[in-house]
Amino acid sequence: MGSAGSVTWLQKLSEQLNVDVDWMDPAYTLSMPIKPHDMTSNQGWVHEQICNPVNKELFRQVVKEYKDQGWVAIYTRMAVLMSKANIDNIQGRVLLQTLPSNAYDTQKTLEHARAYAKEFESVRVSKDRFCIKIPSTGPALNACPILLEEGIRPLGTALFSVHQAIAASQAGCLYISPYYNEVRAHDEQEFWPKPDDPALLHPMSPRLVQILETYKRLYKETGKEQPFLKNASFISPQEAMAAGELGCQSATISHQVLTQLADLPYDGAKQPGEGVPKPEHPYRNAAPTPERLKKIAQTDPLIGPNWDGKLSRTDIDYLANGGVELDKANEADPETEKRLREALALFVAAEKRSQAKIEEAMKSG
Repeated sequence: MGSAGSVTWLQKLSEQLNVDVDWMDPAYTLSMPIKPHDMTSNQGWVHEQICNPVNKELFRQVVKEYKDQGWVAIYTRMAVLMSKANIDNIQGRVLLQTLPSNAYDTQKTLEHARAYAKEFESVRVSKDRFCIKIPSTGPALNACPILLEEGIRPLGTALFSVHQAIAASQAGCLYISPYYNEVRAHDEQEFWPKPDDPALLHPMSPRLVQILETYKRLYKETGKEQPFLKNASFISPQEAMAAGELGCQSATISHQVLTQLADLPYDGAKQPGEGVPKPEHPYRNAAPTPERLKKIAQTDPLIGPNWDGKLSRTDIDYLANGGVELDKANEADPETEKRLREALALFVAAEKRSQAKIEEAMKSG
């Protein structure tokens, strides 16, 4: 990847934010020209690695050892072992997502997060080296304060809006992971905006700026740590570079886009806008929104020209009564409702594929 003597887009981006690898293959991570900060995953990536011939013997052994405990125990053990295989290839944490089929069940979300933590403990991965991804629904985020009390750090995922970001802050999430593109845009090009200048023109950029400005304000007003913004769901290297200019603290990037970033020589004169070096702390003495992006904070293309300009209130307890207020806000925002529903459906489908493979192996084993 890359060429000797030239600075690549990937190297430049890594100066501006923490670059994470959104892929579980340790051979790929080890081949990267930089050491990524975190390794993220989802049910799709876990299933890919369960089916990887490299993990065939590991899968057989885990099925044999855990078959009396059911398919979820096998799935959880496999996900943790495959994450552990990457632990020495990254600087920070490995991230696993609770079962999306439990996204509207607080207790089941809590139980699966605890099961991950128990398995990580069994393979000597300490709590400061992993993080559990929790869908940004009212019931699921209600598991986060409990996990936090137990020393398990959560991330709010499947996040598309300012109100979800506020809820994740109230839940004590270490990170949030806003999706830059809706999930179907990865396979259906007609749903990909594909702007020439993503930071300025992508329809999700205004919401990212609004989230960051809200977190800066909350930190200043309360002194409470706010979640770090780990942007996700990039389709092009240009979108990943936009995360640096927007001021995101992390970008979790697929292996396909990482490879493209590593092969592109950086020329600042050809970039529509440039990021700045990562600050010591994202919200303490935070820099203002870049001048050329200030105007987009006053817009919301996902709602359209009829947006009233009012941001979500920070004085609403989105987690009260099992998260009723968050779910109401999700349903009231058509784009958030649609994108959340489609993301969960995608991950549930991957979960079910893993379940079928594991249950078949349990019968034959």
